[in-house]
Amino acid sequence: MANPPAGLPRRTTVDAARTARMLSDARYATPFGQRARTAPRPVIEESWERALRGGTHPDHDLRTGLLSREEIERRRGTSPLRHVLPVLREGLVSVADAAHHIVLVADDEGRALWREGSAAVLRKADEVGIEVGTDWREDVIGTNGVGTPAVVRRPVQVFAGEHLSRALAAFTCAGAPITDPRDGRLIGVVDVSGPLETMHPATLAWVDSVAKLAEARLRELHMTSLERLRAVAAPILPRLGGRALVVDRDGWTAAVTGMPYVKRIALPKPPSGGRRWLPSLGLCSLEPLAGGWLIRAADEPVPGAARIVLDLALPRRWSVTVYGGAGSWTRELSPRHAELLYLLALHRTGRSAAALAEDMFGDPGRTVTVRAEMSRVRRYLGALLEHRPYRFREDAEIEVLLPDDPRELLPHSTAPGVTGGRTTAQVP
Repeated sequence: MANPPAGLPRRTTVDAARTARMLSDARYATPFGQRARTAPRPVIEESWERALRGGTHPDHDLRTGLLSREEIERRRGTSPLRHVLPVLREGLVSVADAAHHIVLVADDEGRALWREGSAAVLRKADEVGIEVGTDWREDVIGTNGVGTPAVVRRPVQVFAGEHLSRALAAFTCAGAPITDPRDGRLIGVVDVSGPLETMHPATLAWVDSVAKLAEARLRELHMTSLERLRAVAAPILPRLGGRALVVDRDGWTAAVTGMPYVKRIALPKPPSGGRRWLPSLGLCSLEPLAGGWLIRAADEPVPGAARIVLDLALPRRWSVTVYGGAGSWTRELSPRHAELLYLLALHRTGRSAAALAEDMFGDPGRTVTVRAEMSRVRRYLGALLEHRPYRFREDAEIEVLLPDDPRELLPHSTAPGVTGGRTTAQVP
């Protein structure tokens, strides 16, 4: 959990005006190379640097690029956050209303989809553009309680003038990321915002605890859905010969027969019935079931050459696409897996676990972490990745799509092997 700024909690409860002045001094001095009387916290200073490097302007209009009502409703209907809204409302809204705060719930792209809380604060929010549909990405409006937690993947409290945007200088925000408990993927951020003088030092811990309750609820829903799918699979699998398994719509395994249990199967996107090539199983037949898919392995050899496209061009939308004789499939990548696959594409002859640990962490001793992550990557790339050393299969054609600006290559990453690629514009 992010620590509150040193000395700020006491000042915010004693002298809010003085605190706001000190934060504004740091905000307008530090990002522009001037000396501030109060140094910003590291998490804030690093956020300012990222935002300014990306061209964010302090006078950016928060209403720019607001989503349409139709798009908001579409995103609400497809976001996994819809399943945990009751948890978020019960844990946050009533208290926020009484304490003169508002609650924002944003999706994985930083778009505010729900907003509730104090009527008085909602009116103030409307005046500056804190609305449903606002784009809260850090590289759009700068340091804030939605975009910054999404980047650093931990709870962050942003006090008044710590916001890069002048429009947000009267607000203090505490935001926590909500991740998919199945794979750690970011699915959204919950934020509590209000005037500086109404914020309590414990606000951040409160928001984070409710975010974790939401993740626990998602985990419970996932287990319940798999149990239902197992009931569907129970009379089917015993009648089949060979290797088969039943998975949910996202590829999570409910039951298997004739093969070891695997946690998840990478399905083609969009999944459809018929014969498909799956990395870990080879040629398979896919048949729809209520709530998932029945997958039967054909037990035929894995196709030979394949083309692999590693797309790192768009921020936070990294993916790997495999083209083979039985069609193609795409998988979105976590930041860590995007780093690993970039490094393997850069070093086609392969990297040992120690070399990858050096590339990732600057520490060749962290091989346990590397091996665990590579094991997860191989679950969906299967025979396309080899080990001892780790490398792409020799006959695979590898294409890497990079951002136009080398500085935007995996901008979250501090891995030495990646940061070197930014400065030298290395293209595998």
